[in-house]
Amino acid sequence: MKAPPAYQALREQLRDEIDAGRYRDGARLPTESELVARHNLSRQTVRRAFQDLVAEGVVYRVPGRGTYAHGEGRRYLRQLGSIEDLMSLSDDTTMQVLTGLRRRVDLDAASRLRLDDDIVYSVVFRRLHDGVPFVMTTVHLAPAVAHAVVSSPELQDGAVGTQTVIGVLEPQLTDPIAEAAQSITVAPADSAVADAVSCEPGHCMLRVDRLYSDTSGRPVELSVSHFLPEQYTYRVTLRRSG
Repeated sequence: MKAPPAYQALREQLRDEIDAGRYRDGARLPTESELVARHNLSRQTVRRAFQDLVAEGVVYRVPGRGTYAHGEGRRYLRQLGSIEDLMSLSDDTTMQVLTGLRRRVDLDAASRLRLDDDIVYSVVFRRLHDGVPFVMTTVHLAPAVAHAVVSSPELQDGAVGTQTVIGVLEPQLTDPIAEAAQSITVAPADSAVADAVSCEPGHCMLRVDRLYSDTSGRPVELSVSHFLPEQYTYRVTLRRSG
């Protein structure tokens, strides 16, 4: 049997050690340099293992301090809306494709999609409401998924329409999308985001990451969106369970 890639072996070892209690909630893990020396690995291999664990919520990183075990007590998870709600963005907004779907190397996106190499397919677009741009989104697809829609006219350079990527993608999937894990943070606008939504570089944006998985639990799409706060309101309704 073929041995797994080195980053996967390290990732599984660190996960097992955390599960076994060697690194309890909030305990700092060895540094990248320490793991490089201990296991005779490249820094990129160690970094990829850490990125996978961060994406899975097993560890969290504090810039300038290190990587820490992420126990259940530190997580606050909420279910927001539904897949149908996300697909309904096409009802009253327009999607303009800035960079059509194409093959690229992206270490972070590939890690979050749990791919064995660094190749993904990405499309960049912005959305407008009543002619006003309010968000730029980059969607990354696993190659096996992207091949089914890579020629779709809705995802080519300059395409304009009321579609969503998930709406174009889902009819081509063997297993339908069942879940979207979402995180919301704040991030400054880089030059591409600033150009897309007509703001100054460095402007404070609402960043929303969504990782879509199908009914088999396989990640199929990662979207990273930067919303212009002046043009966008995010509303959530919470109800009692039971």
